[in-house]
Amino acid sequence: MKSVYFTTPIYYVNAEPHMGHLYTTALGDMLKRYYQMTGSSVYYQTGTDEHGEKIVESSKKLNISPKEFCDKISDKFRSTWDEININYDDFIRTTDVRHKLFVQSILKKVYEKGDIYFDEYTGKYCVGCERYLTDTELIDGKCPDHQTVPKEIKEANYFFKMSKYQDSLIKHIEDNPEWIRPVRFKNEVLSFLKQPLSDLCISRPKSRLEWGIELPFDDKFVTYVWFDALLNYVSGIKETSKGDNIFDEFWQGCNHLIAKDILKTHAIYWPTMLMSAEIPLFNQLDVHGYWMMGESKMSKSLGNVIRPSTFDKHFGIENLRYFLFKEMKFGSDSSFNYDLFIERYNSDLANGLGNLLSRNAGLVAKNFNTIPAKVALTCDEETILKIHSRIVGDYKENFETRQFSKAIEDVMTLISATDKYITLMEPWKLAKDPGKKDQLARVLRCGLEVVRVSAVLLSPVMPQKAGAILDYLGETRPLDGTVSFEELTAFDSLKEGVELPKPPQFFPRFDSVRVEKILEEMEQETKTVSTETDSPETRVIEPIKDEITIDDFLKVQFKVGEIIEAHHVEGAQKLLRLMVDLGEENPRQIFAGIKSHYMDPKILLGEKVMVAANLKPRQMKFGLSEGMILAASGDDRLAVATFKGSAKPGDKVS
Repeated sequence: MKSVYFTTPIYYVNAEPHMGHLYTTALGDMLKRYYQMTGSSVYYQTGTDEHGEKIVESSKKLNISPKEFCDKISDKFRSTWDEININYDDFIRTTDVRHKLFVQSILKKVYEKGDIYFDEYTGKYCVGCERYLTDTELIDGKCPDHQTVPKEIKEANYFFKMSKYQDSLIKHIEDNPEWIRPVRFKNEVLSFLKQPLSDLCISRPKSRLEWGIELPFDDKFVTYVWFDALLNYVSGIKETSKGDNIFDEFWQGCNHLIAKDILKTHAIYWPTMLMSAEIPLFNQLDVHGYWMMGESKMSKSLGNVIRPSTFDKHFGIENLRYFLFKEMKFGSDSSFNYDLFIERYNSDLANGLGNLLSRNAGLVAKNFNTIPAKVALTCDEETILKIHSRIVGDYKENFETRQFSKAIEDVMTLISATDKYITLMEPWKLAKDPGKKDQLARVLRCGLEVVRVSAVLLSPVMPQKAGAILDYLGETRPLDGTVSFEELTAFDSLKEGVELPKPPQFFPRFDSVRVEKILEEMEQETKTVSTETDSPETRVIEPIKDEITIDDFLKVQFKVGEIIEAHHVEGAQKLLRLMVDLGEENPRQIFAGIKSHYMDPKILLGEKVMVAANLKPRQMKFGLSEGMILAASGDDRLAVATFKGSAKPGDKVS
């Protein structure tokens, strides 16, 4: 039996769970259920990251200890995942004793190997970033992400010889082209590794920060967050919460699930740490894109926060899971808004799967009372059988190559074809002719069999909804791998004689009036949560500062620009040098502080971006910058605003 181990990042306890946390966590849950159903032994771990200066600052504002602050937010994560049926095996915290002892053992091993050394450093330190910034990264003397002036700090710290393992890491990536997926992220990492790696500062002096894991070789220092947090992936299976050591069973099948904002730490910091500690590298790094929160025309005041528990109460978390995995092509960014969610839900689930079930089950209940016995299929069912055979055959490959949207789309193709078949066969007319009872039984049984197979295939995506449908149809075989996937999905294996009462509404439609009312309730609840929460990090919408008039706004000229060149800036850690075509005689040179989010600048070539075109040119250390590229930022991520379609360089944005 194949053993597979899935991990999410451990979430930093500076805010309650939201959409970004939900997607990765639900992704791990879905993959666990898929691999179990197809016969693998699966272990799934999530948890919380609880050390660092930001935690200390937040706890001081609330006049409680860092441990009390962490307990509160960590408990919120755990309870949220429990409430929405996330089937994790272990929930690890970096304040757990088992984790602390493991981190110290690895630090001691790496130190004794000679891969940790002591050095003095002077720099400008940003508490929000929890790292030192260079002058080239600052804008008007401030951190561009947090808009604060960094503290000038001179201190001695311990450094990890990350540079020692650069060549070994490059070789591993080149020898294992599927190690980082999708491939564009592998290329991004290799592009970054063309530059010499710096060594990694891994400590903070206790005189400045006591909230951390003490270095085993120097009690005046605690370890820095990444050398602490990343080790959870091993510490959690070296000693589970039950006290078991399952490392040998599961580590070789370890798949890390991350968003692209932490690609560098997981594809560079983490493997070099493992190499130094002489621990085999993990099996795979699966990297997903961002969920961009677009405004819904039905509600413009909900902001960009979706609380999983609140959404579950009003719309159903499994309906959201369906939307997330159907809409996002893995590795790419995608957008959420309530209009699009409702449209997808109504078309695919209410009018699609739900309607197919109710049409057929209603006629069975009325005409047979129980599911009819098998009858020989005819050429009328040929199209359905062909589609069924294809999608079941492709299902495993789609999941294992992370093409979830394709797997779900295939199910919808089968449902749509069956809906057409039912319309063509007109079972409501067949029911009126006593001589066509066998034909009626064949048609209705075929329709219900498609519903059953669809529920099996969708069970990792929406386990409770699919389980309820299977229970209704009398499908009692477990989806835990004890029955083969091939047997579960074989066509025409529906149990006969199962009594079918009038079908419940598994997917009631959402009309616009109902949705508007729900959104108003959610808005009020979100405001209440924002007001009642103790954490300063859980505000839903930042207050508007320095208001401007429409006349002020109209002074800014926004134009479409096409990026025709993109280069790293030597000596600048954050800047990219872009040459942008604005439909003028010559392209403009624009310096943009986006390097950490676009490690391979080539991926920006050809992108049509939004440019503030009438800004006064700014003389920078590296040259003249003639405009500004607009981007969206949040939660330590940043994405350049781009245009699709027929927009041309120089077009005005209005």
